[in-house]
Amino acid sequence: MKRSLFVRTAAAAVALMAGGALPLAQAQSSSQAPYPSAGPITMVVPFAAGSGTDAVARVVAQKLGERLKQSVIVDNRAGANAQIAAGIVAKAKPDGYTLFMTTNTSHSANPWLYKNLKYDPIKDFTPIARVGELPFALVVNPEVPVKTVQELIDYAKAHPDKLSYGTPNSTSEVASETLKFITKTQILGVPYKSSPQALTDLMGGQIKMYVADLGSSWSMLKTDRVRTLAVTAAKGSELLPNVPPIAKTIPGFDITSWNGIFAPAGVSKDIVNRINTELQVILADKAVREQLAGVGFEVWPTKTPEEFTTYVKDQLAYWGKLIKQAGIEKE
Repeated sequence: MKRSLFVRTAAAAVALMAGGALPLAQAQSSSQAPYPSAGPITMVVPFAAGSGTDAVARVVAQKLGERLKQSVIVDNRAGANAQIAAGIVAKAKPDGYTLFMTTNTSHSANPWLYKNLKYDPIKDFTPIARVGELPFALVVNPEVPVKTVQELIDYAKAHPDKLSYGTPNSTSEVASETLKFITKTQILGVPYKSSPQALTDLMGGQIKMYVADLGSSWSMLKTDRVRTLAVTAAKGSELLPNVPPIAKTIPGFDITSWNGIFAPAGVSKDIVNRINTELQVILADKAVREQLAGVGFEVWPTKTPEEFTTYVKDQLAYWGKLIKQAGIEKE
C-alpha cells in the first residue's frame, strides 16, 4: 500500500510539473516577437539621396512598411562606389531588420573593379528579390554638334581627348569605357561621387557626355538642357520608346543596371520568403509600377529568392566579361 501510494503521489507530481511546464513554454515562445514586430526595418541604400536607386528605395520602403505593418527606414550610405553600404550590411545581424536595396554596382561590377573588396557579393548576402531595371541613356551637352551615336563616334575620332564623360557609378563607367573600346575613340573619364552632380556638370558644360541613369536624370531628359542620343539596353526602353538603343549602331552593345533587395547572409528562409511575398504584391500593383516609371524605373521582378540568386551569379560573370573586355584594370 505504501509503495502504491508513493507511485500515485509521484505520478501526480510529474503530471503537475508537466501541466505547469506548458504555460511556461508558451510564455517563453510568446516573448519572442514575431517578425517584424520587434522594431523598425532599415533599408540601406549605397547611393546618395536624389539618385535613381534612392528614388526607387523610398517608394518600395513605404509600400513594404504598409504591407509588413512596420516602419521601413531608408538609410543612405553613399561612397566608395557602394562599398561602404555593402560592408555595413554584410556585417549586420541576420535578423531581417537590415535590408540592402542595391544594384549591379555592388554585386556585379565591384568584384572586378577593386583588388581589396571588403565583402563577398555571393557569400555575405541573402538574395531576396530583383525589383527591376534602371535604364541608362547616353546624353550629351547640347553644345556638342551631334544628334546620333554615329555622329558622336565620328566627332570623337575627329577630336581626340576633346570630349569628357562622367562616371558616378559602375554602369556609367563600364558603358562609357566599353563604347570607347569598341569605337577606338579617345575620351576622358571624370569620376563623380553622385549622379546628380555629374548631371549638373553635364548641363553646365564641364563634361560633354554622360551615360545617365533615368532615375536621376528623368526630368532633365524632357528639357533642352541635354540631348539624348540612345539607351544602353539592347532591347530599348519602354520609358523612352522613341530613343534607339546603342546596339542599333554598335551591334551587341547591351548594358543596363538591375536593382534588387538583399539581406545579410544567414537570414532565415521564413523571413526571406515573407519579404519576397510582400514584394511580389507591391510590384504587381499598377499604381506602384506607374509611380516607379515616373522616376525612370522599369519594374522587372524575379518570382522567387532562388531565381534571384541564380540571376545575381550570372550577372557577376557577365560584368566580369564586360570589364575585362573594356580593359578596365582593378584599383
